[in-house]
Amino acid sequence: MTVFFPITTPKRYIAAVLVTIICLHYLFTITSDGSGRTSPFSNISERTGERHSNDALSIPDYNNLQSYPNITGPRANATFVLLARNSDLVGVINSMQSAEDRFNRYYNYPWVLLNEEPFTDEFKERVSVLTRAPIYFGLIPKEHWFQPDWIDEDRARAGRQKMMAQRIIYGGSVPYRNMCRFNSGFFFQHELLQPYRYYWRVEPDVRFFCDLDYDPFLYMQEHDKVYSFTISLFEWEPTIPTLWKTVKDFIAEYPQYVENHNAMDFLSNDGGKTYNLCHFWSNFEIADMNFWRGEAYSAFFEYLETKGGFYYERWGDAPVHSIAAALFARRDQIHFFRDIGYRHEPFQHCPSGEQWTKGRCSCDQKDTFDYTQNSCLKKFEKLFA
Repeated sequence: MTVFFPITTPKRYIAAVLVTIICLHYLFTITSDGSGRTSPFSNISERTGERHSNDALSIPDYNNLQSYPNITGPRANATFVLLARNSDLVGVINSMQSAEDRFNRYYNYPWVLLNEEPFTDEFKERVSVLTRAPIYFGLIPKEHWFQPDWIDEDRARAGRQKMMAQRIIYGGSVPYRNMCRFNSGFFFQHELLQPYRYYWRVEPDVRFFCDLDYDPFLYMQEHDKVYSFTISLFEWEPTIPTLWKTVKDFIAEYPQYVENHNAMDFLSNDGGKTYNLCHFWSNFEIADMNFWRGEAYSAFFEYLETKGGFYYERWGDAPVHSIAAALFARRDQIHFFRDIGYRHEPFQHCPSGEQWTKGRCSCDQKDTFDYTQNSCLKKFEKLFA
């Protein structure tokens, strides 16, 4: 657009006209993409929902969000699972953002968030902006969370006091024991997880260091894997003093559940007489819930439940899951995701070499738990040597 001004026109009028033209040109630019279509800026109120100052903030029903298609190809029947309290909001945001940025923004697998109490509207609103995928918020049934009435509380209290005296982390915590029991035997029974087969467990305040250019869920499905991990280490023996005896008693009573090509050598250095305390760190796990729902694991958990060790001691879901996967699945059905960089304080797994470069990993290759003194990774790798 060209404008001619008479020589006699005062300079202040020329300046005013020029400013007007520039403003009109700027408005046209931000509301048009150059092809006659309206810019995203022009319908921002339509996308976010325009709200007047006297309107109450309405929280959408996240449990009914439409599923987004996966633009990259086939999908597994899978979901993320995150157990959290309302007070974990910041940690949940950090973890979800990390998982979305490094993987799920390309795949849009749903999220299932579970809580012992209803999630607040603020919690739902804050996490809803982190993903295009559906988010489902669930309440844990009381019978799946709280200490059962049949537990001898005097005995349980004595066990907690003993661990507190030993300065064992969470030694005196009943909620921690509730969580371990729930993750061991109940999470996969939750109604929101019934439609799914595979899950990726995420916890508050974890980090994923590397990009993934493939689908770990499909890898599990196509290679007949039932359990996977990134970190393995030794359990604290004072938290599980009678667990291995209980496992051996179960095996003696139900030998038909033990897989012939099992991974007993990961768990024991003497053919099963004693437990070497090795386990997979279950704050990260991608696994097949049909394995937990199957006959062998169901019988195993019920057997453990009757012993009360989740409360009389402090049996964790990590050794419970690890022992079950090592004994009731083939050893080749357990997978180490070497290329998934992951951190849960105070440990982390960082890929190396080509995997580190390809994944654009933000971690230090030298800072990894893999072959440190307390790692059990060598024990796992020896299974396939």
